[in-house]
Amino acid sequence: MKKRIIIIGGGASGLMAGICAAREGMDITILEHMDRVGKKILSTGNGRCNMTNLSLKPEHYRCSQKLFPMKVLDRFSVWDTLTFFDELGIVTKNKNGCIYPNSEQATAVLDTLRLETERLGVSTVVSCQISSVKVQKKQRIFLVESDKGSFQGERLILAAGSKAAPATGSDGSGYDLASALGHRIISPLPALVQLRCSGTFFKQLAGVRCEASVRLVSEGRTLAVAEGELQLTDYGISGIPTFQVSRFASIALSEGRQVTAVLDFFPSQNLENTRHFLKSRAKALPHRFIGDFLTGVLNKKLAAVLLKLSELPPDIPAGKLSGQQLERLLMQIKRFKVSVTGTNSFEQAQVCCGGVDTRDINPKTMESRLVPGLYLVGELLDVDGICGGYNLQWAWSTGAIAGRCAGRMNR
Repeated sequence: MKKRIIIIGGGASGLMAGICAAREGMDITILEHMDRVGKKILSTGNGRCNMTNLSLKPEHYRCSQKLFPMKVLDRFSVWDTLTFFDELGIVTKNKNGCIYPNSEQATAVLDTLRLETERLGVSTVVSCQISSVKVQKKQRIFLVESDKGSFQGERLILAAGSKAAPATGSDGSGYDLASALGHRIISPLPALVQLRCSGTFFKQLAGVRCEASVRLVSEGRTLAVAEGELQLTDYGISGIPTFQVSRFASIALSEGRQVTAVLDFFPSQNLENTRHFLKSRAKALPHRFIGDFLTGVLNKKLAAVLLKLSELPPDIPAGKLSGQQLERLLMQIKRFKVSVTGTNSFEQAQVCCGGVDTRDINPKTMESRLVPGLYLVGELLDVDGICGGYNLQWAWSTGAIAGRCAGRMNR
């Protein structure tokens, strides 16, 4: 008789766990509370599914136990992921290290996973709301109660996701289940999310996109720095560099600390080179009015705001700028400071920082150190990656390890 494994959560990590466990000859049931599995996969990579990244380094992941992520990823690497999907028929393409399906359709990845679960005979129950999970120690089984009935298994894999993007299924219910089974939860906060900032000028800047670096500062200390295409909104800042540093703002703000974002709108040059550039430009274009001084250098709406904040009259020629006036403009371009007042909500966040404390998880197997036979995977854990396919790789790795180990231990 086949041993039974119950998987709560039919996202990326849950589907991967189900496939890998089924390949070990187990009887698998996936319980998903949405009306279909893998809904969050469809939104990854803006619908193109950035499946993974060829560069996996410790700095790409954040966790309260710094060594934990790489201990896991070393056991199921990006190359294992590429082999897995290649065997399922997914042709991939490489875009500067970011790996996508050749069709650039997230539906292709989800359909491939779903077809494999069907081929392996994995049972999937959707629109299934879990009410409780209990461990019957004498019988060594897990009992899962839901509105679709009771389910029993010798092993249980929790793959219920975080609180980020609840519309796709991640509503935080997995934290309650893990906590009920004795696991500690580090308070989840929005990560890979937009930052809300003070300043009336943001309404004027809404819609502007530009290359910039974002440096977060709190209590005189730099928290994080990232560079890329910044998006300015009517409430603050967005875009990849904002997402990369946002988890540090979330934590600092939750601790009651003030956070400042220092924006550099000319990141290709250092401060001294930019100072020389502005002086040279004023000499080369002495007749040009200040209102047009930055035309061809920065976005027009952004330039207008920077000039206004530099207190430079728009109708004086550049040749008449004093050294002090140029210095004020330089500081606005290179060290534009705004106060971060908050983050957008979990609804807008791509992932969370925080989650199940990894001190209680064996990185070799993803099994709980507290409850034998319980495995915890994916975004449910206190691990979050930066943008670029890293969070999906985390889902593939943790799901595969848990599925294989749970399956092999059941033999």
